[in-house]
Amino acid sequence: MTDASDCRRPLDYRERARAALPAHVWDYIEGGAGDELTVAWNSAAFDRVSIVPRTMVDVSACDLSCELFGARYATPLGVAPMAYHQIAHPEGELATARGAGAAGALCVVSIFASARLEDIAAARSGAEASGPLWFQLYWLRRREVMLDLAARAGAAGYRALVVTADTPRLGDRRRDRHNGWAVPAGVRAVNLDAAVMASAHRRRPGASALAGHAEEAFDPSATWHDLEWLVARAPLPVLVKGILDPADAQLAVDHGAAGVIVSNHGGRQVDGAISALRALPPVVDAVAGRVPVLLDGGVRRGRDAFVALALGATAVLIGRPVLWALAAAGADGVAHQLRLYRDELENLLALAGRPRVRELGRDAVAHG
Repeated sequence: MTDASDCRRPLDYRERARAALPAHVWDYIEGGAGDELTVAWNSAAFDRVSIVPRTMVDVSACDLSCELFGARYATPLGVAPMAYHQIAHPEGELATARGAGAAGALCVVSIFASARLEDIAAARSGAEASGPLWFQLYWLRRREVMLDLAARAGAAGYRALVVTADTPRLGDRRRDRHNGWAVPAGVRAVNLDAAVMASAHRRRPGASALAGHAEEAFDPSATWHDLEWLVARAPLPVLVKGILDPADAQLAVDHGAAGVIVSNHGGRQVDGAISALRALPPVVDAVAGRVPVLLDGGVRRGRDAFVALALGATAVLIGRPVLWALAAAGADGVAHQLRLYRDELENLLALAGRPRVRELGRDAVAHG
């Protein structure tokens, strides 16, 4: 296992994770839909934005804190919801939660976590600088399961729910089809009934078991009225993830969403979909400050986080890089990875003469 101190930037964990993981697991983590155009665009979009530094500004103390739902968060960085962390490390989400907690970062736990949501909360509470937990849901055909998970999350101390709206069915993930991907037998989505998850473990050559499972379990008929239904019954604020169109952002807020997350599912759903960063400013304008807007997609450096925050994101979620760090160095790797992001962001705030995250605006960046 890699010594976390060997990695000096977030991207350094990528090749270490690739060397540590079986090829089919690596493909599952890294792969996207179709020709993976959107996977590439998510990261490339940040490279087309320049930073406009200010000078002669007091930067002796930089403030990275942000506010979400009346609570002050120490950092605007967090872990995006991703399934089955145990495929990357034996401790799975327990290690991720400890690592994110040690970095004081938000962690969004997937409905398909390979550890009980209560155990993840307990692992998080033991972290030195414990930060908040949110819980993610898909639109399941079995609505009573969604409500049960929401109630469990509220009782365990989670602070918000994230419902993913961009997955009426799984995208065409060609790497998974090629590998006949199925969830390994020793890894389970333990927060759901085993019978519900059985098809996710059923391997067939040339097919993705997850795509078959999604067809069985996900509700493709969900509409904004279903969001109203969930908001009315949920014990926690509900954010909608998977927003790319400003019209959808408006509809989400109009139907009770407490926040929206601009995301194209890491390029794993619609190949050729607009990059998350490019979609961000119109969504921010549509929401017009009524609810927080988060970004998830392509954030590979502290600089990327700076750009997203300047373009209107309240906070930024990090996906694949967290799993790289988990695979390479467990909880210590996750903590170190997130601190690398934080330190890069803090240093850039100082050098750009913009010491407070919550005061960043579009004047801090230029396109091209």
